[in-house]
Amino acid sequence: MRKLLMLLLIVPLTLTAAPYKRNEARAVNQIVFGNVDSVRYITQQEVINSQHSGWETLLGGVVGGLIGNQFGGGRGREVATAVGVVAGAGYAHNRQNTQQVIQYRLVELLIKSEDGKFIDVIQDVDQSMIFNRGDEVRILYFSDGVRVDKTYP
Repeated sequence: MRKLLMLLLIVPLTLTAAPYKRNEARAVNQIVFGNVDSVRYITQQEVINSQHSGWETLLGGVVGGLIGNQFGGGRGREVATAVGVVAGAGYAHNRQNTQQVIQYRLVELLIKSEDGKFIDVIQDVDQSMIFNRGDEVRILYFSDGVRVDKTYP
């Protein structure tokens, strides 16, 4: 329950960090300059359950029925077919309920702006821009989010 609560609190914050795309010009609404007060790296995991429509279960039942129909004779063949349908559908249903874990690397930056206010930003880790305490940065506010970059002299 606690992990779910943390996930619900962190996910909206990560959605506000606007990623840069190559060859894309973006209008900036506001720029705030400041210094990094603290840096914290975060690893966030998201569990995604596979979304299947049920066709796999149906197909598993059909294949199981066809295989079961090959055995026995008369009433025994009917029973083998029914067992094949149930076994095939059950096997296919259990195989489709899989989970995938996606891991995100994030950085939380606490920045003291030039006017003395503290601003906290969580964004994706960019290996070409590693932040340290004391770095001079600029906070770029876009219409769809915010991004922190280092300022270079």
